[in-house]
Parts: sequence; C-alpha cells; structure tokens
Amino acid sequence: MAGVMADDRSFLQAFANLLGAPEPALRLLISILIGYPLVLIHRYTLYCKSPHLQHLYFIASGVSIALFNYGQNVVHSAVCIMVAWLLLLTIGGTLASVIISFVFQMAYLLVGYYLTGTDTYDIKWSMPHCVLTLRLIALTYDVYDGKKDPVSLSSDQQKTALGFTPSLVEIAGHTYFPASFMVGPQFSMRRYLDFVKGTLMGCELPPCMIPGVMRGGLGLVYLAIYQVGISWLPDAFINSEDFNALTLWQRHVLVGLWAKITLYKYVSCWLIAEGVCIMSGLAFNGQDPKSGETQWDGCRNIQIIRYEGATQFGHIIQSFNSNTNAWVAQYVYKRLRFLNNRYVSQVSALVFLAVWHGLHSGYYACFFMEFVVMNFERDLSNFVNQYPRLVSVLNAGPLKYIKLVVLKIYVVIFMGYCLGPFVLLKLHRWWKFYQSLCFSGHIFFAGWPLYAPAVKAILKTVAGERVRIDKKKE
Repeated sequence: MAGVMADDRSFLQAFANLLGAPEPALRLLISILIGYPLVLIHRYTLYCKSPHLQHLYFIASGVSIALFNYGQNVVHSAVCIMVAWLLLLTIGGTLASVIISFVFQMAYLLVGYYLTGTDTYDIKWSMPHCVLTLRLIALTYDVYDGKKDPVSLSSDQQKTALGFTPSLVEIAGHTYFPASFMVGPQFSMRRYLDFVKGTLMGCELPPCMIPGVMRGGLGLVYLAIYQVGISWLPDAFINSEDFNALTLWQRHVLVGLWAKITLYKYVSCWLIAEGVCIMSGLAFNGQDPKSGETQWDGCRNIQIIRYEGATQFGHIIQSFNSNTNAWVAQYVYKRLRFLNNRYVSQVSALVFLAVWHGLHSGYYACFFMEFVVMNFERDLSNFVNQYPRLVSVLNAGPLKYIKLVVLKIYVVIFMGYCLGPFVLLKLHRWWKFYQSLCFSGHIFFAGWPLYAPAVKAILKTVAGERVRIDKKKE
C-alpha cells in the first residue's frame, strides 16, 4: 500500500511539474473536478431514494477526497463533527451551545493554522477545515434559532432555523458533501436536508445538467487565464528588484493587473465547485419571478457579471466570496445589533474574517484596508446622493463614460493595493510592498477625513447647490 501511495505521489508530482503547479494544488483541482462524476452517480442511483443511504454516500465520497489530499489528517474533521453532534445532543438549542461551539471550532481551526502554517499560503488539512468550521458553527446557531418564536426571527434566520437536532449521519453528510467539502460554497443544513429528502424541488430529475456544465466550464476558462497570467506576472515579481526599478505609476498598474490575475485562482475554484452543486440539484433556487425560468444560484459564491463590471469596492465585496460574506453577515454582523453601533459590528465582522483566514499579519492588514475603503466609499456616496443635480452632472453626456473609465481604473489599481498583504502574508514582505507604492492607498483612503471637507466643497460648487442642513441631527 505504501508503495502504491508513493507511486501515486510521484506521478502527481511529475504531472504537477509539467503543468507548472504545486502538487497540493493539483490534488485540490482533481478533488473539485471529481465532484462531477460523484454527483452524476448520485443523480442516477440515489436521488430521492433513502436519505440514510444518500448521507452515507456523501460521507464516503467526502472522506475519500479528504484521504486523497491529507491522509490521516481526516481525523481532524471527524473530531469536530463529533464534538458538534455531542454538543447539540446535550445542550443543543441553548445560547451556551452556540458560545461553546463558536469558541471550540474557531480554537481548533487556529491551532491547526499554527501547527501547519509556513511563510506561504498552505494547502493542507487546515484549508478545508475553515469551510467546515463555519458550517458547524452555523449548525448550532440554526438549532438555537429553531427554539425561538418564528416571528422573532429575521427572514434569513427563518430560512435556516432547525426545529430539531440533526443526527450524526446527517451532520457528517452535510459536512462531507463532495461538491463543497474542499472550497465551499457554504449552504445551510436545512437546504441540504431538503435536497436529500426531495422536498427542495421534487423527485423528478432536475434539468440542471447543462447549467452545471456551463458553470464548471466557465471555471476552467478562468483557471486557464490564471495559469497563463501568473506565469507572466508571478507573485515573486511584486517584491523583486525589477519591480522596484519601475516608475511609481507602472508599479501601481502592474499590481492591479497582478491582483486581477491572482483572484482568478479563487474565482475558478468557486465556479467549478458551484457547477457540481448545480449538477447535483442542490443549487436550485426557485423560479425567476419575471421570466419564470428556473434559477440555479442557490450555491453561488461569485457573481461574475457584477464582479467583472465593478466600479466600486462595494460591488466586489457583494459579488466575491458572496456565500462566506452572507454567512458573516447572518451569524456575526447582524447578531451584534444589540450593540447599536454599526462601526463596532463592521469591525467585529472584519476581525472575525481576518482571524478565520489565519494567523498571518497580512490578513489583518488586508481587512483593515477593506474597512477604510468601505467607509470612504460610503461617506462619499452618501454626500453625492444628497445632491440630485450633482448626480445628474456626473451622469450626463461624455462625463458619464469618463467617470466609468476612471472608476474602473480606480477599482483595479487599488484592489491590487489592498490584496497585496493577503497574498504576501508576512510583515516584512507586505511592508516592503507598501513601501514600493509609497503607501498611496493608506494616504488616499485612511486620510479621507482630513481632505474630505475640501473635496465636498468642490463637488458642491460643481453642483451649484447650497449645503443642506441635516434636520435629523438637530
């Protein structure tokens, strides 16, 4: 057996070298792609059959994928699933269960990051474990919500609340679902159980084959673009002497292009995984109220049109890793409403995201930039929208197209600036990166409160309107 595994690794390593990719990345890609034949087998043999058999099939599939990638480290996911089940079995539906689950699952993840982390981004057992962590925390929240009066729940909570405690097999099947075990997307236990029971869309085989193949095919296109692009503009170039020898504006432009290429790595994985979810039928999301066409976006993690057409950072945040962002909004941001402070809730959500990603300082530097950028855009947008005449001036004639081009350049260039620490991770690398760009993003965004009055005065003059007094503040 050891010899077979060694041959397997030697073959994969040779193939990875041929493709110019790390072996763990190749294993990850194979693990996502194998979801297609796995859900096809389920579609034609187990769909709408015994839920118990379906759970066992998904468990066997997911565990096999875990063994293929991480060997005996599959035990970590098994331990956390067992703890989640025992917690629900003993004190499920209580606030204590939510707190204990949150602390235990996050602590386990962080210890995993500490034990497996190196100076670079690591594809080890802790990578899929971050997906599992959110799923198991959400589970205890959903059981807790299920004990409340439905009237007191938000619309999101009503869609995910569970009025019962799922069995160990149900929890494991949900966790190891092969389409999402490695890279997501996140979806609720309630959606999973409805799918297995056949109540999500009925027991007729859904017409989801073509939509699933098309979504997965789009993912492969993005993967090809990434492979070509990263060979032309690799991560190492961003902190190289050749990069530092360029002019400041050239550095900014290349950083923007580099970030665009780098993010396609995530986009491609999410699209391929979403294609598997669509082909399985799990992504069914009802009919479009206008066209009546079936929607397959129930597991969508990237909104391609909005992402590619983004002219604000807000558009990127809404469209990129949207399932995870929705999870944080539902289980972190909105749960802090009792604090009655939007900024505290926002900072808490971003800190949680940074911690969830790992222990590297680059994550915290990146999410700090997200905070100041979003506050810059929100303040400027709120000001502009107070003046209809200013809005009409900015959207009139050729100025409309000039504004579109300027905003697109702004998003691409500063997206690279913000993403730098997320990829470079270590303080000495991302600090050098920011030095090469003269900390332009920090000056522009974090310095907004200092120069905002002058900008607003100029915009107000352009609009030809007087300052309006906010009566609500009186």
